[in-house]
Amino acid sequence: MVSVPFAARQAEPPVPATHPAELDELTLARAQRGDARARKDLVLRYQRPVFALLSRMLHARTTPHSVEDLAQETFLKVFRALPSFDRHGAARLSTWILTIATNLAIDELRRRRIPTDSLSPSDETTASIATTDADAERRRLADVLRKAIDDLQPEYRAAFLLREYHEFEYAEIASNLQIDLGTVKSRLSRARAALRRALEEVYRAR
Repeated sequence: MVSVPFAARQAEPPVPATHPAELDELTLARAQRGDARARKDLVLRYQRPVFALLSRMLHARTTPHSVEDLAQETFLKVFRALPSFDRHGAARLSTWILTIATNLAIDELRRRRIPTDSLSPSDETTASIATTDADAERRRLADVLRKAIDDLQPEYRAAFLLREYHEFEYAEIASNLQIDLGTVKSRLSRARAALRRALEEVYRAR
């Protein structure tokens, strides 16, 4: 197994994570044959989006160490299945890897049977914003959004994060979560509605 250094341990960026540049075909072919250097290159190329996705999926539900363990498990599964990955197929390698990470995160949330809280914001969320400082207000709204995302059911959270943070197309999300396009649209609609309600509560409390 390739040692995974996880440079992505640093705090997640505040901006959406885009698809990384794909691994070149020669390196991918070598990785599929078990070449250790090529597999290390694969980890270094994709560890950041994997870690970012898992951190957002499990945010406030687990420890950083657990996220790192799940990222390690993601790449273990990737390497076991890598020889069968179709380099000339429709799926991008990044999409395929993030599919594995997403499914592991959903399974982890289900396994822990962590209750999903009501989407009603907490007292802290609904408290009046005490300052007109623009930076403070942006931080406040960011906290509200993070809590609202945390409160989404795992399946809705996965669809939302894949779309808004990792810029998956609807068809990619459908393939990733093994659902139809109508269900993708429904989950995204419900997730966005929940976030709107959380923000509306804040503005009504002002």
